[in-house]
Amino acid sequence: MAIRVHNTLTRSKEEFVPREPGRVAMYVCGPTVYNHIHIGNARTFLTFDVIRRYLEWRGFDVRFVQNITDVDDKIINRANEEGRTAAQVAEEYTLAFRAAMDALGIRRPTAAPRATETIPAMIDMVKRLIATDHAYVVDGDVYFSVRSFPEYGKLSGRDIDELESGARVDVDERKRDPLDFALWKAAKPGEPHWPSPWGEGRPGWHLECSVMSEAELGLPFDIHGGGSDLVFPHHENEIAQSEAATGKPFARYWLHGGMLQIDSEKMSKSLGNFTLLRDVLEAYPAPVVRLLMLQTHYRSPLDFSADRLAEATSAYERVVTLVRNIRWVHEATATGEGAPVQAREALEAAVDRAREKFVAEMDDDFNTAGGLAALFELAKAANSMLAEHQADLAGPDFDTLGRAEALVVELLGVLGIELPAHSPSAPEYPDDVVALARDLGGYAGSDAQEAVRALLAMRDAARSERNWAAADAVRDGLAMLGFVIEDTPRGARVTYRPKG
Repeated sequence: MAIRVHNTLTRSKEEFVPREPGRVAMYVCGPTVYNHIHIGNARTFLTFDVIRRYLEWRGFDVRFVQNITDVDDKIINRANEEGRTAAQVAEEYTLAFRAAMDALGIRRPTAAPRATETIPAMIDMVKRLIATDHAYVVDGDVYFSVRSFPEYGKLSGRDIDELESGARVDVDERKRDPLDFALWKAAKPGEPHWPSPWGEGRPGWHLECSVMSEAELGLPFDIHGGGSDLVFPHHENEIAQSEAATGKPFARYWLHGGMLQIDSEKMSKSLGNFTLLRDVLEAYPAPVVRLLMLQTHYRSPLDFSADRLAEATSAYERVVTLVRNIRWVHEATATGEGAPVQAREALEAAVDRAREKFVAEMDDDFNTAGGLAALFELAKAANSMLAEHQADLAGPDFDTLGRAEALVVELLGVLGIELPAHSPSAPEYPDDVVALARDLGGYAGSDAQEAVRALLAMRDAARSERNWAAADAVRDGLAMLGFVIEDTPRGARVTYRPKG
């Protein structure tokens, strides 16, 4: 089945055919490193991390490039406010960005070029644009002549004759047209600067993405991604300067993610709902944050709230519990006569159906919401099998449940949603449980895992002797340490949930 993507350039859903069979060249606009990233930024980066992961899972070799804007007005302003250099500010927040991406489970790009490392190539592109009358010099600044590129507006759908200078357009009487934008900015006192044919200065923001993507991927590359707020003017300007300079199409498919809202309101510092990713990750684990964000299609607005985080937490815990339960019954020593054939065949069909539906949904413009629905339908079917036939399970049933568990883990992995790394049946238990086993039953060893098994054996013996006080002492002692005992048809099992 073919992958179809919504291309902002054509305003339609198209079959995705990379320029080179089996390989995908992908560029996503990266951060301007002057502060910690907020969750709106994080949603965009997560979107394209998942798209990359899915393409790789489908067998493509993906070259993923994401730039670092390490020279910009915002960086310079912060440096001046703090009495530091722009380079120091940029380095601090570049490291902070990488740490935040790692914490959210977002994979590092194949290449992460920095603006300050690409200055000579940017100067070369500006030279080409001046030579072909697409750009002009004014007092050491260089501007791109928007009206020299007849196709300006083709990405955003804006009519150049209807565009007016405003909030998104720099007003400068020296420009030939209010819509013209800066390719090169003449140096101001105290700012970082580099030599150029037009004098000391630094590049404009739009220029770097054009130069880096061409250098890393060649033209035209397959996918250019970013948030919908970048369609105009940033991505529109990228197209204009790149295609004017090279005479070649720039990018073949343009993908843009929707904006994020806080409790149904636009995130804004003035509203007091401006939320940094690092603060969210201090309160919620990365898999829960990813799960919340992926429950909404990447092009749609996402409502981010405490209630939705709580729902995502519950959903994640249900999946973790399912995987733990399947592994536990598989490892339990007791076996039954086997579940009804119809029950096993129904779960087999659910496994096959889940894979097919997941692929179909993700092939349809990377619909993670539909993909997750397929995954949770499978989880529901596996839970039903466990709930209705746990005491009867035998060899073939374990194989089918194992297939279900493996697919749940695999598909979550495609979305970058990680389950606990340790085996749920053998977690890291606290050393205090050894002392508890020693006090209640004379356990003489030093192994926490063995101590828990000894305590469960003590409890079973006490229950068989109807010594409820002794049985309750084991249960209550374990509960004080964060353990929960569950009695099942296959015997008692214990779950450890660290307190705090």
